[in-house]
Amino acid sequence: MNIAVFCSASLGNNAGYANLAKELGTKLATQGHTLVYGGGHTGLMGVIADSALKAGGQVYGVIPDALVKKEVAHPGLTQLFVVKDMHQRKAKMAELAEGFVALPGGIGTLEEIFEVWTWSYLDYHQKPAIFLNVLGYYEQLFGFLAHTEQEGFVSAYSRGLVSLEDTVDEALLSLSKSHHSVM
Repeated sequence: MNIAVFCSASLGNNAGYANLAKELGTKLATQGHTLVYGGGHTGLMGVIADSALKAGGQVYGVIPDALVKKEVAHPGLTQLFVVKDMHQRKAKMAELAEGFVALPGGIGTLEEIFEVWTWSYLDYHQKPAIFLNVLGYYEQLFGFLAHTEQEGFVSAYSRGLVSLEDTVDEALLSLSKSHHSVM
């Protein structure tokens, strides 16, 4: 299964984020999955790519031309797709992926996972999307999403199109179950 992981080009302020990225990259590789990610060599992006490669996995990076130097494109990937802009990056990642995971990250990570979530709601795809809740990172966001449902702006159906998982193993199991249910 090709799994797109949205994550930060920085490490964040807690070593637990990098540890999680390393664990996810390693388990993706050892379980025979291909990592699809933003193509950078820095931050959590670099950690997950390096760990997947070290474990013998396939890693596809997708990076806009303007970010090749800024995010320092990873030189050792199985394949690096250099695209025109962020729109093409997201489209290429979605094309390559059979499921999506958001690690801790900032506005770019959130924008990417929210877009694939929206595409699922609009029935553009039926691919699973997961927020990996390391150290409770996404708990407040999911509290806000519950509020949006209570206020009538988000339906229970659309909230059910994404899941919040606390461990790498739970996330991979959820992806596997969701992937098989749409096949």
